[in-house]
Amino acid sequence: MAAVRKPFQGVLNIVQFNWPFYIVFLILFILMIAMINELQDSYQIYGYLLCMGGLAVFFISLLISWYVYDWSNLYDLQWADELNILPSNRLVNIHAGFDETSVLLKAKFPISTLLVFDFYDPLKHTEASIKRARKAYPPFPGTQSIQTIHVPLENQSIDHLFIILAAHEIRNHDERVLFFKELNRILKPTGKIVVIEHLRDVANFAAYTIGFFHFHSKAIWRKTYQEAGLKLKQEKKITPFISIFILQKNGTAL
Repeated sequence: MAAVRKPFQGVLNIVQFNWPFYIVFLILFILMIAMINELQDSYQIYGYLLCMGGLAVFFISLLISWYVYDWSNLYDLQWADELNILPSNRLVNIHAGFDETSVLLKAKFPISTLLVFDFYDPLKHTEASIKRARKAYPPFPGTQSIQTIHVPLENQSIDHLFIILAAHEIRNHDERVLFFKELNRILKPTGKIVVIEHLRDVANFAAYTIGFFHFHSKAIWRKTYQEAGLKLKQEKKITPFISIFILQKNGTAL
């Protein structure tokens, strides 16, 4: 039976894992209203407009998050149908400490072998939100902790690798290239790597304002793939805010 996500699971996760931010926003909003009430009447309208603008940005961000993580087909994995995954295939899912997708991949491809790796490093990934997420979502059975520079698998042993909303957590460019070189090493000549990411682009700026700096640009991703010896076979959008990159070994004609 296919794994099923709960209604509003995505947007509720965002609120749950980042609740201190929302508390601070609420306190600041109340303080701003109180300060505006002390202004002269002729200036109050500008203060209220400023507050309403901030509130609109706040709710637009949550609305888009609901659209991306709850309404779109990101987590129903329909996009994976085009990969032509066979029961005999070996699959790898790699995440950065927060894993919503391994159970979904196993449900969609129950016969295929699925290996799960977690490159979360508490010394590098100090975001409190990741720690909260790890408490809320226990690791998928058999998950192995790894370093980004080494995946403990044999050369050319994996058919499909998935890195879903995780690779952007590797902030250093050289480390990111080494990581993708490792994926290239373990990928079979006919295999594919699936990278799903937000981009640092206009759409994500409109959705998350300065939060879009946490993502990488398309140019950075292309540079990473090229330096890792990988070829970008296909790029497409799930929504205007989420991109899928399908990678192969450089020189593969399939």
